[in-house]
Amino acid sequence: MAEASDFPFDVEQINRLLHERRSMQPVQFAPGRIIPDEIIQQLLENANWAPTHKRTEPWRFVVFSGAGLQKLATFQSETYKQHAGEKFQQAKYEKLAQMPLLSSHAIAIGLKRTDEVPEIEEVEAVACAVQNLHLTATAYGLAGFWGSGGVTYVEDAKPFFGLAPTDRLLGIFWLGYPKEGATARSTRKPIAEKVTWVTE
Repeated sequence: MAEASDFPFDVEQINRLLHERRSMQPVQFAPGRIIPDEIIQQLLENANWAPTHKRTEPWRFVVFSGAGLQKLATFQSETYKQHAGEKFQQAKYEKLAQMPLLSSHAIAIGLKRTDEVPEIEEVEAVACAVQNLHLTATAYGLAGFWGSGGVTYVEDAKPFFGLAPTDRLLGIFWLGYPKEGATARSTRKPIAEKVTWVTE
C-alpha cells in the first residue's frame, strides 16, 4: 500500500480541504473584517489555473471592495426593482442592497464567449475556476458563497460588469471572514451510489 511520502503533495491535507469546503452566506461573515487584497489576488491567480478546452480561458472577474461594494449594492437592488414589475418584493430588494455591505469583497463571475468550443464547455471551465477560488478561500480560513440570484440572468446587467451581449454573467462570489462560531454543515450520499465500475 502506498505511503503518504510516496506522493508529491500532502494528500491528507488536500482531502481535508476538499471535504471541509462549505458555502457560507454573507450574513455569516464577521462584520468589518477585511481580507487583504494580496489574498484575493492569490484566489484569483489559482482560479486562473482551471482547465479550459482549447485554452480559451473564458473566466472573467470583477472585484468589488471598499466603496465599490456600495456601487454594486445600489446597482443590483435598483436593477432588480426596474425589472421585477408586479413580482417586486421589498424584502428581496433590501437583501440585494445589503449583501455587498456584509462582505469584505464581492467577485462578479463572467464568461467571455467565443465560438471555438460549445458554450457548455465554457460554463464548465468557469465553474472549475470558481471551485479553485473557493478551495483557496477555504485554505485561507475564509467564508465564501457563489450566488446566482439577483441580477445574474438580467441581460441589461451585463455592461455593468464589462460583459458583451454574447457573454454570460454566472453570479457573484461573496467573500468574508466567518463569524466566530459560524458553521455550515453538509453531508454527501455515499459515492458508491453514484459510480458504476466497468472492469471487464
